[in-house]
Amino acid sequence: MGPKPGQKTALITGCSPGGIGHALCLEFHAKGVHVIATARNPAVLSEMAAMGMTTLTLDVTKEGSIKACHDEVSKLTGGKLDILVNNAGRTHTHPATDLSIPDVRETFETNVFGVMAMCAAFSDLLIASRGLIINIASLAAVTPYVFGSAYCASKGAVTAYSRTLRLELKPFGVRVMVAMTGTVRSQIASRTHRTLPEGSIYERVRAIFERRLTFSQSNPATMDTTQYARKLVAKALAPEWPLLLRAWFGRPDWFWAGGWASKVWLGQCIGEWVTDFIMYRMMGMKTLEKVLREEQRTKKLE
Repeated sequence: MGPKPGQKTALITGCSPGGIGHALCLEFHAKGVHVIATARNPAVLSEMAAMGMTTLTLDVTKEGSIKACHDEVSKLTGGKLDILVNNAGRTHTHPATDLSIPDVRETFETNVFGVMAMCAAFSDLLIASRGLIINIASLAAVTPYVFGSAYCASKGAVTAYSRTLRLELKPFGVRVMVAMTGTVRSQIASRTHRTLPEGSIYERVRAIFERRLTFSQSNPATMDTTQYARKLVAKALAPEWPLLLRAWFGRPDWFWAGGWASKVWLGQCIGEWVTDFIMYRMMGMKTLEKVLREEQRTKKLE
């Protein structure tokens, strides 16, 4: 079932149940937008298909998959797309000194190159409708999220790319919104995580590393996925306002929501030293200092 005449369309990547993409599909659908939900395995989207959404196969790391999806969407919508939400992403929690570069490349393939490929491939449909691109970034882009250097780097790349993309597409009437996402409830904590390799310099604080693996889901500030989706969709569908008023009344260039979002935003205004100070202690680096000092003291006594 395709969109009705005059109905807005939204293509969302990474829509497996339990995550932000799935919640965004449900919220856009509830607001009367024709949703095109995608996943590498479309079988997991059967519930949404039954609700009247279009479901398509899409792997954002595969050029052929992106092209096939583009062609199907173009036929479905008559060559237009109102909203593209680049949500598909990959977590990556590992100390910087323990990173496997092939593993990092896989993270960038999904989190960065997948976003770039989708924007390039669907630009013609978005230009035709003077549409909106929403790139789901993270507070990690501007926060020293200990043991998340690869993930932080990938989201930092998305924010930098989006800022330039915004200016390049402005003459064509296409808007670019970056979602600076804090901690949001999802199924991420139930996935298989990386482990510290043998000989890691962080073996001495393994417990801190293991707590960090599920921090986004276990801390009290984490926002409900439905609440996050409701806030984002409301902003995405808001009318246009002049530049200086967008953040309050219209579709903002930067959307901040999720656990810790307001605090990180404030920290950016005051100075990054504030965020560094808080994150260093919150993530257990002061504990590591104490462990190292005790090791040095013991060596001196031997």
